[in-house]
Amino acid sequence: MLAEALEHLVRGVVEHPDDVVVQDKQLRRGSILEVRVHPEDLGKVIGRGGRTATAFRTVISALAGRGGARIDFVDVDRRR
Repeated sequence: MLAEALEHLVRGVVEHPDDVVVQDKQLRRGSILEVRVHPEDLGKVIGRGGRTATAFRTVISALAGRGGARIDFVDVDRRR
């Protein structure tokens, strides 16, 4: 549920919404949502001074409740 919500939010901000992929990884320390975006969109997802990324983290942590979730933003390398 959190991955789908985050993916929907990120797709609304980026220029290349088809390149947005959110993976939910379960680790010992909790859940990590890994967001992969097109390299040109990485700046938009992070925002000036990290404000957009902080907003994403705030919304997802409110949805997650006690369990919480970490969010990592990664750019997609097109040369692979």
